[in-house]
Amino acid sequence: MSIQTTELQWQCAALESLTAIQLYDIFAARSEVFVVEQNCVFLDMDGVDKISLHLVGWGKRDEKNAVAAYLRIVPPGVTFPEVSLGRVITSKDFRGSGAGKELITQGLAHLEKYYPQQPVRIGAQAYLEKFYGSFGFVTVSDVYLEDDIPHVEMLRPASTM
Repeated sequence: MSIQTTELQWQCAALESLTAIQLYDIFAARSEVFVVEQNCVFLDMDGVDKISLHLVGWGKRDEKNAVAAYLRIVPPGVTFPEVSLGRVITSKDFRGSGAGKELITQGLAHLEKYYPQQPVRIGAQAYLEKFYGSFGFVTVSDVYLEDDIPHVEMLRPASTM
């Protein structure tokens, strides 16, 4: 497959605002990462998508739009008491391109737009602590297993923007 390294096109939308093709591409990308690559058998579509915002970085693969990076913005009181980022992925073909860093930067900007000056909590894979730490997240739990993968909870204090 040929990947074009052009700038990603960002879209942030509620579930009902996404087209059927966009939803298919998002769920396929999530399944590829979580179910196939990480070998986790779980129900990805957990009902939380219906009340979340979906941030997608669209890139080009073989001249067609493809999900390069994705996360969902979950309202406070659903996964954690605080607003959270979840289902964070960078598709395999786009890893190493900076798409993951751009995804978190975009995610935090959208959080500030929709949930200004609020703290953000995430359940991060433990090996990504340093990565999330570079965005101001601090580890606030011991390591725990989720789908046999070590995770930690991390909290980013409310912004003062």
